[in-house]
Amino acid sequence: MEGEVSESVMVSHPLLEREIEAELETYSTEEGNYSFSKAFFHGLNALSGVGKLSVPFALASGGWLTLLLLFLISMAAFYTGLLIKRCMEADLRIRTYPDIGERAFGKTGRTIISVFMFAELYLVVTGFLILEGDNLHNLVPNLNLSTYVGGKECFVLIVALIVLPSVYMDDLSILSYISATGIFASIVIMVSVLSIGAFKGVGFHGKGDVLIWSGIPTTISLYGFCYCAHPVLPSLYNSMKKKHQFSKVLLLCFLCATIGYAWMAITGYLMFGSKVKSQITLNLPTDKFVSKIAIYTTLVNPLSKYALMLEPVVKSIESRFPNYQNKRWFKFWFRTGLVATQVTIALFVPFFGYLMSLVGALLSITTSITLPCVCYLKISWNYLKSEAVLVISTTILSILITIFGTYTSVVHLYMELS
Repeated sequence: MEGEVSESVMVSHPLLEREIEAELETYSTEEGNYSFSKAFFHGLNALSGVGKLSVPFALASGGWLTLLLLFLISMAAFYTGLLIKRCMEADLRIRTYPDIGERAFGKTGRTIISVFMFAELYLVVTGFLILEGDNLHNLVPNLNLSTYVGGKECFVLIVALIVLPSVYMDDLSILSYISATGIFASIVIMVSVLSIGAFKGVGFHGKGDVLIWSGIPTTISLYGFCYCAHPVLPSLYNSMKKKHQFSKVLLLCFLCATIGYAWMAITGYLMFGSKVKSQITLNLPTDKFVSKIAIYTTLVNPLSKYALMLEPVVKSIESRFPNYQNKRWFKFWFRTGLVATQVTIALFVPFFGYLMSLVGALLSITTSITLPCVCYLKISWNYLKSEAVLVISTTILSILITIFGTYTSVVHLYMELS
């Protein structure tokens, strides 16, 4: 960021102090039109992703006691969300997450945050293809094109062809309205799964294990994947009319999201025990109408988000070629090639749970916990007192999770591929 920072808005103590609220209130009327309820809706929608499908598998990997780790990750992610708010209060010109990196470490900081953000988006969208292929194959298990192209592979290719036209679009406003139904989709899936357990003969008989030490890295990584909404928090903050309410919005969003994740994890684990799969929908009996509602909802929601989530990656890379980025032929071949690389990964690494575990450990934990802590330390070091211990401890813990989670995920993927 250019220029010097006004130290009068540097936050060195708890967020909701009256003088900070009063000062920020002067900016509330100048920009942003989101009310408290609208900001809450968009924040919760950002936190309501495909992670709900994998939390039962995460719980089954580590055992019942790892529910405590879900709440620990949630609290850490909420806290770093507050740190992002403090970083933005340190310089009112900050608009995006990469801006925070640049404010802290210059262009290098911006580049590092951007790389982690785009890599996460790229692999999450790749996971959508795997998810779609798995669930469609579960519905139509007998479809095979040839000896070399099975049902899953066939459906991955079909889904890629379906979403490809949306990747060519420059105006994604229509898709943005559809993707805003993420909260509704999550509720439908949760209610459907609960109904199948309660009324469709499945029951809740899975006792499960208390603690599985070897599965803890996978569990934490998948929990971390659930809280990867931090890149959108600066935009949400800037969109609010009354920015001093952001902390309360954030608290409510994380509280509701965590309750939803815990609900789904407990329900799925009680229903299927250690046999629960990487996506809870793969365990559901496909002959039940309620199951089909859950599966179809799972299929439609990622399709609407595919192009939207890939757009920042597309725009960033295309901007590196200023002489060609506005040419249609360049957009066509580049975007087609980008989707083709994702299809290739989805075909050769078709393991949704372990791939998302890798994303959670290596990218989500880094983006949502490590980088906000590091940037905040750099920006506010001269104003920190006893809180520095908490921020440094959170940073060290997140780095350890990244190391062990990434190693475990890579080992699992290697074993599956072998």
